[in-house]
Amino acid sequence: MNIVDLIRSAVKNSLRSKTRTTLTVLAIFIGAFTLTLTSGVGTGINQYIDTTVASIGADDVLTVTKAAEDTGDGPVEYDPDATTVAAAGPPGTTVVTLSSTDLDTIGDVDGVLSVEPQLRVSPDFVRVGDGTAYEASVGSFIPGMALDLAAGAEPDSASTELEVAIPVAYLDALGFDTASDAVGATLTFGMTDVAGTESDVTATIVGVAEEGLVGSTSFTANEALTETLYDAQSVGLPESSKDSYSSAVVRFDETGTEADLTALKDSLADLGYTGTTVQDAIGSFKAVIDGIVLVLNAFAVIALLAAGFGIVNTLLMSVQERTREIGLMKAMGLGGGKIFGLFSLEAVFIGLMGSAIGVGVGMLAGFGANALLADTLLADLPGLTLVAFDPAALATIVLTVMGLAFLAGTIPALRAARQDPIESLRYE
Repeated sequence: MNIVDLIRSAVKNSLRSKTRTTLTVLAIFIGAFTLTLTSGVGTGINQYIDTTVASIGADDVLTVTKAAEDTGDGPVEYDPDATTVAAAGPPGTTVVTLSSTDLDTIGDVDGVLSVEPQLRVSPDFVRVGDGTAYEASVGSFIPGMALDLAAGAEPDSASTELEVAIPVAYLDALGFDTASDAVGATLTFGMTDVAGTESDVTATIVGVAEEGLVGSTSFTANEALTETLYDAQSVGLPESSKDSYSSAVVRFDETGTEADLTALKDSLADLGYTGTTVQDAIGSFKAVIDGIVLVLNAFAVIALLAAGFGIVNTLLMSVQERTREIGLMKAMGLGGGKIFGLFSLEAVFIGLMGSAIGVGVGMLAGFGANALLADTLLADLPGLTLVAFDPAALATIVLTVMGLAFLAGTIPALRAARQDPIESLRYE
């Protein structure tokens, strides 16, 4: 009996007791179905997080600020030489600014490829033509970022033209019917300098960015536009104030190891600076998602382990019912190894049926959930595919279940392989 005959016999024997096999397959199906959905949720959310991370920063960039002074529970002593600016966070939050001297110091740190000040601009409003003016915030486009675009392209950092990508949330307000309509239009920024003089800066809309996980509605400007806006609002400022930056963008070698990045952060910390990557900012959120998915996967694994006992029970009963048949096969020269292989293949086939059906139904349920939730609960998270399937992960689920089924079938298969042919033929 060759391998093809063994497989054919295993499939046929697995279907002898349809009720018993169906119940066992159903138990495996529940575990595989749950694993498919939880794996899909983890894949979908992590893909969305990766897209969001790419849209708010580059992989080879550190945002560097002055480290906060550790004073325990007491107040911070006033430093007349330190300049502070308002920072993102609770009302009243400030940070100590960086100067050109700080930028030079940071640039001399081993591992720093380049350092540029991060300019903060605050336009009074944005509008298209003579339309309604709206409040807006502006963020710089850092090379290496990948905006999640609804239409158009990313601002060109190397271009001398003033370019901007607008958030999709502003489309209707600015008078555009679709994202494509906005591309190529002119956007006006209203600026007011220190002396109260108002001026307008116009830029070309080159793209429309989707709203990401962090809910950003900032206008993304290229370097030329950022500098122009900064100059417009800085007219009348003393040179000391112009030479004050809330943070700096530091580039490092993205091919380096995690240890290299840690060493760079430590070197900056020794000099009184704090370096943060985008992954640092969003990593805790991703860890929470991975933890939730891991817990859900654990429940699925428990279901599969229970199904494994079902396979053991099914095959043990099959061995007992086919005792005389096993004795006859051995009497006809079929060795213990092939008997073991026959019952092991039956277990693997049952595992294949349960896992394949579970994965297939899980994918259908995932696609249905995506279609249902896209316009309801997830309507405020455009671009999020809650359940996304990775072919490699699905194949791993099927192979893992088949492996568990093989292990579960080992005990009955060994029992069948070790049976004495004479005693088996006498069995009633």
